[in-house]
Amino acid sequence: MRANRLSPFNIICLTLGAAFLYLPIVILVIYSFNASRLVTVWGGWSLRWYQDLFNDSAMLAAAWMSLRVGVASATLATLLGTLAAVALARGEGFRGRGAFSGMLYAPLVMPEVITGLSLLLLFVAVNAERGFWTVTAAHTTLTMCFVAVAVQSRLSALDRGLEEAAMDLGCTPTRAFIAVTLTLIWPAIAAGWMLAFTLSLDDVVIASFATGPGSATLPIRIYSEVRLGVKPQINAVCTLIIALITVLIVTASLVSKLSRARGESAAPL
Repeated sequence: MRANRLSPFNIICLTLGAAFLYLPIVILVIYSFNASRLVTVWGGWSLRWYQDLFNDSAMLAAAWMSLRVGVASATLATLLGTLAAVALARGEGFRGRGAFSGMLYAPLVMPEVITGLSLLLLFVAVNAERGFWTVTAAHTTLTMCFVAVAVQSRLSALDRGLEEAAMDLGCTPTRAFIAVTLTLIWPAIAAGWMLAFTLSLDDVVIASFATGPGSATLPIRIYSEVRLGVKPQINAVCTLIIALITVLIVTASLVSKLSRARGESAAPL
């Protein structure tokens, strides 16, 4: 059979699609090194806006808040999502499994506005002061389901006979799970953590409902600045975010491939 080749039409479609997706990002990155104060007028190459960015205490405080919330919420979401995935993958017969699964995966299809508003009403009802912990709880609610999906898919591909063999050799069920299963699924857990961190770092809608005075995250700070006009510092901070997210995506992709390879090697023949 002849190998499939890209036709000129397909090449044009791919080029236009890639340009539509990535050309605005490329332009933003280039203009972050613009020497001109006008973001639409090129004035030569310069790092002045990166220097101004690192002297902007409000922007740095928002970035630090986003990093803290991202790490905390991703860690909590990974812990809870992994436990939920184990319950769904290993507890096929427990009552209420369907309802539990539906509630766990509801944030995947629920509009973020509804999720944010419901969390706001909850925080108001319990008289919780909105700040770091409310944003962390909101982001944990949002990202836990993504971790559960990643971990459950890996658990479903593993052979439970490996745990049974470990228990036959004298391991307790808990020790067998930690020594065998957890070792095989840790790349999926790591990928879930990175995905949860990325989603938390990017969120605006839910954070706008859960945040309070003095606890604005970086996306909210950027959004408030852009409404008054795009400053060159915005291009610089967005470029740094793009670089960070790119590193996380590449790392998560590599971890996912490693997890898939281990899962296939451990799957029953």
